Amino acid sequence: MSRESEAQVPGDVLPGVLSESLHAELVAFRRDLHMHPELGNQEFRTTAAIKERLEQAGLKPRVLATGTGLLCDIGIAEGHEAERTAVPMLALRADIDALPIPDTKADCPYRSTVPDRAHACGHDVHTTVVLGAGLVLADLAAKGLLSRAVRLVFQPAEEVLPGGALGAIGDGALDNVGRILAVHCDPKVEAGRIGLRHGPITSACDRLEVALDGPGGHTARPHLTTDLVTAAARVAIDVPALVARRVDTRAGLAVTWGRIESGHAPNVVPQHAELSGTVRCLDLDAWRDAPDIVHAAIDEIATLHRAKSEINYVRGVPPVVNDRESAELLRRSMVARRGMDSVESTEQSLGGEDFSWYLENVPGAMARLGVRTPGDRMVRDLHQGDFDADEHAITVGVELFTAAALLDDM
Repeated sequence: MSRESEAQVPGDVLPGVLSESLHAELVAFRRDLHMHPELGNQEFRTTAAIKERLEQAGLKPRVLATGTGLLCDIGIAEGHEAERTAVPMLALRADIDALPIPDTKADCPYRSTVPDRAHACGHDVHTTVVLGAGLVLADLAAKGLLSRAVRLVFQPAEEVLPGGALGAIGDGALDNVGRILAVHCDPKVEAGRIGLRHGPITSACDRLEVALDGPGGHTARPHLTTDLVTAAARVAIDVPALVARRVDTRAGLAVTWGRIESGHAPNVVPQHAELSGTVRCLDLDAWRDAPDIVHAAIDEIATLHRAKSEINYVRGVPPVVNDRESAELLRRSMVARRGMDSVESTEQSLGGEDFSWYLENVPGAMARLGVRTPGDRMVRDLHQGDFDADEHAITVGVELFTAAALLDDM
């Protein structure tokens, strides 16, 4: 579809796609999820609530084999399942898990009721958006206005490395899917807008744990020991610098430590030291080489200081790399619903997102869904206990996905 024709959308379908009553229902649904957050692979209540509402709409969701998360196809009539293979489906993905942090919002009637659990990353919004889009699309399909099948993917455990996406894919989430779309809340973007970019929009994120061992002894005779405190300090300082010099600097490969521990007494050289941190990378190819590069750098420094190293490199997620056509579909869909000014450019984030695993298999794209109330000048971020979203974003997300399903001509 050309830029000249992109505003010419189905006039009898897109305008007024979300009624006030449905918006109110979705807000209530989101608030219920917000009050009852569940961690990854424990989202049984959340899964049951989604399943019940989809079944009320006459749909037939299927719970994933893990017992949490579900898939639901729209636009395939009963008895015509063979048509699944005729035209690849469009998938809409939501993640349904919460974070293990307390909800610190004051005077909020829908704050979390579960101690040390909170939807502080907006997954309750993502879930509600995909549910709302599913309800609208189911109604359109019943009226014969949906030209291609759509699959709703409610995925568990996004916050658990290497991510629940892999389990969902193994359970058929991408079977006969030609394209997959998602949104992620962004408190830097105003509600009513989305942030979008072609190419990488998040970074890779892996976890790194290092154990160093050697003969300890008295600090009066360090020459007879392996000075593990110094060895650990050099690993902490030198490994990030070595790693950064062994790839193209534009790859943004970075080792950052979050924990270092060794020793118990001031006059004893310890026999054991530990470091743990993350490895983040902006470039997909460099991420694939990162384990070998990091291992080599740690071994070099440890050997130099006569320390034995044991490395546990936990693969996390690759970068989310937006397919150009899919990102353009999101842009056209948003413009069709909200006008040219509703889409803004966004930067590549250093955060990780397991939506990337889907994009290793099929083309797709993720947009940043604005959740900041217009006029709010406070600096807000994700993974904070006081996180909240302007609920107008729910309507925007539903309209975005609905338009994408109607405009996608893959």
